[in-house]
Amino acid sequence: MTKETVLSTYQFSNCKVQCFFDIPFGEVSSRIDAKRIIYVTDENVFKKYADRFPLGQTIIMPEGEEHKNIETVMKAIGELHQMDAGRESFIVGVGGGVVTDISGFLASIYLRGIRFAFAPTSILAMVDASVGGKNGVNAGIIKNQIGIIRQPESLFYDFQFLSTLPEIEWVSGFAEIIKHACIKDAAMFQYLLNNNIEDFRKDIAATGALIRKNAGIKFDVVCGDETESGDRRLLNFGHTIGHAIENILKLPHGFAVSVGMVYACRISEKLAGFSSEKTDAVMELLKKYHLPVAAEFDKEAAWNLLIHDKKKSGDHLHFILLEDIGKGISQKISLANLKQIFFEL
Repeated sequence: MTKETVLSTYQFSNCKVQCFFDIPFGEVSSRIDAKRIIYVTDENVFKKYADRFPLGQTIIMPEGEEHKNIETVMKAIGELHQMDAGRESFIVGVGGGVVTDISGFLASIYLRGIRFAFAPTSILAMVDASVGGKNGVNAGIIKNQIGIIRQPESLFYDFQFLSTLPEIEWVSGFAEIIKHACIKDAAMFQYLLNNNIEDFRKDIAATGALIRKNAGIKFDVVCGDETESGDRRLLNFGHTIGHAIENILKLPHGFAVSVGMVYACRISEKLAGFSSEKTDAVMELLKKYHLPVAAEFDKEAAWNLLIHDKKKSGDHLHFILLEDIGKGISQKISLANLKQIFFEL
């Protein structure tokens, strides 16, 4: 292990995940004990880093959320067959959240499951999408309806990937960091208020430390609730309404979640005693990181998507609220009550 690399290990009930922080991508293959490594990436990452991917061992998917579907998976399975990939093969998903979601799903179903790891290249993937074992694809406009929970063996964080990350991806990724602060870490909320996204873009070391902290927050939650029957639900703060907005307006994920968090704060005022002043503080932080706090969208269409949310149980939905900044709660709300509040906002 190089001197700069930080290794953290997270234990689940039936496996463990090793996280290598600040590891050069070129060292990834030496950390994997497998006869054959096959890389899965998208066109955008491959265009920027083509020289890092070995010929004949790389599957290149089309870029974008619109390709996060079963058709893309089936095409990748065909490429694995052409490569004569067997059970000894090891998949490494290299890219943002769409790539890690698809490559984890692909590895989980190919030959009933082969080993895999991720090398996330975006902030959103580093702190959220690649962490926790949720792998899958969308079914039409309904997000993440087809999938499996299965942990990667390792996560490889090369923070130098961030040097070519577009500004919009920095902004989108920070929505998930702010989400973690809102539900779990009031001190980090204040730390973010004391800094700004320009500071982090100039200081990759500080960004790397922040990413390690946020990956740790999510791992701590997920290790105790891998299948989302309790605390893991908190990670959905802003996502229930945010996913609906994302589908309707085709916004970047973090932008839609940002608006969803504001809605969740307003609903928290009505149901959890969250003060309007604290909602204002959340909005101030989101705006400081160039995230939207409002959007015009068709509420009827959003509601029709929202009621298909995976957190719905009968005529109720587990909705994530804030009691305080740094203290999220899951509350079972009737659809009738939630609909009334949603349309009043």
